Amino acid sequence: MPKFRFQLEGVLRQRKQLERQRQRELAVVQAELNLLTAQLKELEANTQNTMTDLRQNRLTGVLDLNFLAAHRRFMIAVQRQGMQLVQKMAVVQKKIDDARLALFEAAKGRKIIEKLREKKFETWKQELGKKELAELDEVSMQLSYWHGVGDVAAEGEVES
Repeated sequence: MPKFRFQLEGVLRQRKQLERQRQRELAVVQAELNLLTAQLKELEANTQNTMTDLRQNRLTGVLDLNFLAAHRRFMIAVQRQGMQLVQKMAVVQKKIDDARLALFEAAKGRKIIEKLREKKFETWKQELGKKELAELDEVSMQLSYWHGVGDVAAEGEVES
């Protein structure tokens, strides 16, 4: 039985490889976003702990204005860090969107070639079936011919 050969098999392999590359790129950018998110959560937790410490330990008794001023500067710096993280996260989110679009395009290209392969395979299968049917018809015609010749010879012997 002949074997099916898809002429664009190399293109299909290349498209699959491109799709896997796009998946890896997306995973790298998502890991970057996860890292930034973790840093932001850590910063928020730090801020909450500092505020809790300030309320519980520093606002009782004699107030240290130098400490409060330093705390205020610290909070402004933390707020600035938070804003920078949020800006970085927005940039990374844009990268994620671009990477998802690239992955979608790569998957679409692979699917197109796979559909073409399926259609070519079905066409090949139908042609193979037609050839096999034609061969079976030929064999049955030959058998019926030889069977008919044998019947004619047998009738000739019976009549004589």
